Amino acid sequence: MNLLPSARGIFVTGTDTGVGKTRVAAALLRAFGAAGGRAVGMKPVAAGAEPGTGVNADVLALVAAANVAAPLEAVNPFAFVPAIAPHVAAKAAGRRIDLDGIAAAYASLARRADLVVVEGAGGALVPLDDRSDVLDIAVRLRLPVLLVVGIRLGCLNHALLSAVAIRARGLELAGWVANRIDPAMAAAAESVAALDARLAAPRWDDLDWQPDPVVPTVLALPAAWRPRAPGGTRADPSGGDTTLNEADRRWTTLGDAGQN
Repeated sequence: MNLLPSARGIFVTGTDTGVGKTRVAAALLRAFGAAGGRAVGMKPVAAGAEPGTGVNADVLALVAAANVAAPLEAVNPFAFVPAIAPHVAAKAAGRRIDLDGIAAAYASLARRADLVVVEGAGGALVPLDDRSDVLDIAVRLRLPVLLVVGIRLGCLNHALLSAVAIRARGLELAGWVANRIDPAMAAAAESVAALDARLAAPRWDDLDWQPDPVVPTVLALPAAWRPRAPGGTRADPSGGDTTLNEADRRWTTLGDAGQN
């Protein structure tokens, strides 16, 4: 049994590639840091490197949004140059995407920070090899999931199927974020309302369309996810404290839980 350190973590996945997972993950890092916590990002698997740096753009964005320094090999333990499906890239490179290796990298990050934001690759069920997929990372790390929904035509089916897949693995759907990626979409508000009614999980935020994805965004941080102050209270930016209730305490730490 491998023990995971006592640190909060959350797994960010999306309804598809290009729906704003990195925007949301980076925004969550900034929000947690602004509230007084130590936050670090992780992209366990990344395919596609930026010219001149050799590092994936999503990884660079997470590093920039964090307020905790960490080795790049821990932030992104499996990096591939071509921008193709991870299992194809891994096979071409002669590597195996190892869940135990990801867990070890996560543990090293969790010892440095109060919150580790782990961003998946592509959608929830993108393959990692012949048997594993992206959600297996969340299962291995025992993390609740934040689902990013790209609000565009087809998002209702994509979001609801993603939620079914998440819960079928025994994972907690901690919430979802609406990301308005199509400014011309008709009846977008009605689609968001339908997901509010059907996803059975809280909507953390509704992000406006952003023409420049490099512009920093700060996520609306739910009270239960604010950094802890000494004595079992949530740090409150307004100057007060919010006492932890039992529901909050469930996600305060991963505890000394292991995964075989």
